[in-house]
Amino acid sequence: MDRRPLAAAVAALCLPLLARPALAHVDYVTDPVGGTVDAVAFVREVLSDPTNAALFAGATVVSVAALGTYLRYRPTVPDLAVLRETLASYDDLVPWMLRLSLGLPLVGAGFQGYLFAPTVSFDPAANPLLRLALIAVGFFTLFGLATRFVTLGGLALYALALAVDPGVVLAMEYVPGFLALLIVGGGRPSADDILQRVAATDGTLYGRVDRVHLLKGWLDERTTPYRAAVPAILRVGMGVTFVYLGVIQKLADPARSLQVVEKYDLTAVIPVDPGMWVLGAGLLEAVVGLFLIAGLLTRFGAAVAFLLFTTTLFGLPDDPVLAHVTLFGMASAVFTLGAGPLSLDRWLGDAPAGDRDVVPAGD
Repeated sequence: MDRRPLAAAVAALCLPLLARPALAHVDYVTDPVGGTVDAVAFVREVLSDPTNAALFAGATVVSVAALGTYLRYRPTVPDLAVLRETLASYDDLVPWMLRLSLGLPLVGAGFQGYLFAPTVSFDPAANPLLRLALIAVGFFTLFGLATRFVTLGGLALYALALAVDPGVVLAMEYVPGFLALLIVGGGRPSADDILQRVAATDGTLYGRVDRVHLLKGWLDERTTPYRAAVPAILRVGMGVTFVYLGVIQKLADPARSLQVVEKYDLTAVIPVDPGMWVLGAGLLEAVVGLFLIAGLLTRFGAAVAFLLFTTTLFGLPDDPVLAHVTLFGMASAVFTLGAGPLSLDRWLGDAPAGDRDVVPAGD
């Protein structure tokens, strides 16, 4: 079978995505600006320029044609089958990925004095209990100790923080991460797995003392029916985050994004109109988010997301690294798990037997 149409489709999809600006969380690297820019008027003004309109129309046609070509000529490439099978062998490590990506930034947030999102700060000296709660949830999550109970505490802490300051919504990726971890548990390697194995072994001294960790096996059995939903929870959560960043932070309020373009002289990187940078970034983030929500080209979208986060960290020197660790972990988990059973990828036959429908507990 001629694979040139597939190669052309992949190239057409990759080039515009790799060329997009790394604006990400604009609130992390800019200050509030006086006044607002009307979103509809902004889009109308940007596209009123013939050059911008031609670029936008050309990119749209190429993207739609590339997607259509892929869907029409998606051959079974042996390399992709091997990739799926290899990634499927890593799925028992997904709980570890999630614990690292949730625990590390929470510990950092506690020590640096902010609630989930770096823009929502507090005085650690004046709020020692809040600081201790963040650090404790972070460390317990990181070590995988009492994981499901700590995860519930993390969700409650996020809900409380969101009620106090709606700005915490910038870190909404914590919610799907906690929910997925609530289902899969600590996995392995984790303190829960180690202690449960020791407690469950006849004749051990620890087993005579600690009967609580025997609950882990019971909880693993009770959550098994829900593990098939973990890929959907993660990709939909990451997709919603992308849609929010693209639509709410950029298209609905382009003034801050224009500030980023000017601050980092992004027009020197790719010489296009600043408004086109913002419009392109907002639309592409929204489209990638919608694809993730629908489960279409899921692993490709996760790989692009990981690449974009990396580019952002290197391209924006004052962007807080810890604030993106959770999204790094989620992108890694989605890339590992694929779209899962509730997805267009599965419906189209692009996520066959190489992808498991159930994420193991790791024990």
